[in-house]
Amino acid sequence: QVQLVESGGGLVQPGGSLRLSCAYSGFALDSHAIGWFRRAPGKQREGVSSISRTTDSTYYADSVKGRFFISRDNAKNTVYLQMNSLKPEDTAVYYCAADPYLPIESVTSFGAWGQGTQVTVSS
Repeated sequence: QVQLVESGGGLVQPGGSLRLSCAYSGFALDSHAIGWFRRAPGKQREGVSSISRTTDSTYYADSVKGRFFISRDNAKNTVYLQMNSLKPEDTAVYYCAADPYLPIESVTSFGAWGQGTQVTVSS
């Protein structure tokens, strides 16, 4: 059974940084692409970033390119999302998601996701 548990969200001022973590279990190493999507109040799900099974490919939404960075540590079964230069429009619930078949650009359609962690960017 695939399980994804997010942590690291919180309240941060504009321009600040946060690092989200996603601990995953229930699937073989290197078998799933993993990524993040977010959902802000009143808005549709938005893909943020994802990384391929072999870590040789990454995807970033245009809105976060150059500010967010995804990494994956298969030895620790953890994926990280380093978020820098945060803006109020980054405020959302961030979900970690995984899928064995879909391309990394389709992170909003990944078949498994966690409970989410709230990120609030406000002064």
